[in-house]
Amino acid sequence: MATLSVLWRVAVSGFCFAAVMLGGVAFSLVLFPLLRLLPGGRFEYERRVRAVVRLSFAALLRILQATRMLRIEAHNTARLRQLGPVLVLANHPSYLDIVVLIAHIPNAVCVVKSKLWNSPFLGGVVRAAGYIRNDEPETLISNCAERLAAGLPLIIFPEGTRTAPGEPLHFVRGAAHIALSAGVPILPVVMRCEPRVLGKGAKWYEMPARVFRIDLDVQPAITPAALVAKERAGARSLTHALERFFVDRLAMP
Repeated sequence: MATLSVLWRVAVSGFCFAAVMLGGVAFSLVLFPLLRLLPGGRFEYERRVRAVVRLSFAALLRILQATRMLRIEAHNTARLRQLGPVLVLANHPSYLDIVVLIAHIPNAVCVVKSKLWNSPFLGGVVRAAGYIRNDEPETLISNCAERLAAGLPLIIFPEGTRTAPGEPLHFVRGAAHIALSAGVPILPVVMRCEPRVLGKGAKWYEMPARVFRIDLDVQPAITPAALVAKERAGARSLTHALERFFVDRLAMP
């Protein structure tokens, strides 16, 4: 029975990955050009694309839940609705973290890796949605500040990649620089995945024999100055303060 359970979960995982890749191509070639024909300029077009992405990710999560692959435990998600210019920072244990966050946050933009930006399957989607590529350091902070100034919530994983199993959190300073440059509140989201699925270095077919759970715990918004307390609110001290904040929350039951 355990073997059959794993095979079933591998099949569902393969179906979902294929649906995302082929759906990305179909959206880029058919749906998004049609959205360009609707009234409104660039920003309205990008908003419509982000709405499509959000609905698609929500549908993907429903499939994973209906097939008993995934259970989501969401806490304080009311804080994610009707967000204005806020920097959503989350730790990154699983590949599905961004799917869960975008499905819960209307009209959110995010920073994506150059590999995804240039992907033949999903590159057209992330470009049309107005997401920000991470391999242009000379414009990254200004591009993020521009999206925040436009009133959009911005999702960033301060680690820059998924957490390596068994290793402590290590945040890079990019998120701190953006927070200080834009002068917006930080909304921390603590993510847990148990058992660990689709973590750093894992393959799409490496599935457990039981349901895995993603726990989404949205913390109250906080300012950089409040995080660093009496220290000088520089990028280094803010990065260390963010690391301590997440480590402390992840240590809680």
